[in-house]
Amino acid sequence: MSDRRATRVCFTSQVRPDRLEEYRAVHGAVWPEMLEALRDSGWRDYHLFLRPDGLLVGFLETDDYVAAQAAMARTAVNARWQAAMGDFFVADGSPDEGFVVLDEVFHLEAQLERAGLPTV
Repeated sequence: MSDRRATRVCFTSQVRPDRLEEYRAVHGAVWPEMLEALRDSGWRDYHLFLRPDGLLVGFLETDDYVAAQAAMARTAVNARWQAAMGDFFVADGSPDEGFVVLDEVFHLEAQLERAGLPTV
């Protein structure tokens, strides 16, 4: 096992407010092939959170975000999924290319560790 820490990635996007319920329904049963592609491309602990106005916040861990995105881009299922999801988003283009990645400014466990304090 590597001692390299996973990269935590948080991003935002904007779902059309009139499509929220349908978006939720689609994500309640993501295609098994898409789930496998995400896993096999290095996406871990992937979460999506949706605010009532359509603000979508995503979080994932990966060893290399750029490589994980590139690996997904090479899968046929990702092209189909992005095409199916495109109309749900306010921005034009492929939804996964419109993520606004946020800078992490605080991580409790990292600061506890630096301070020499237990994390549990």
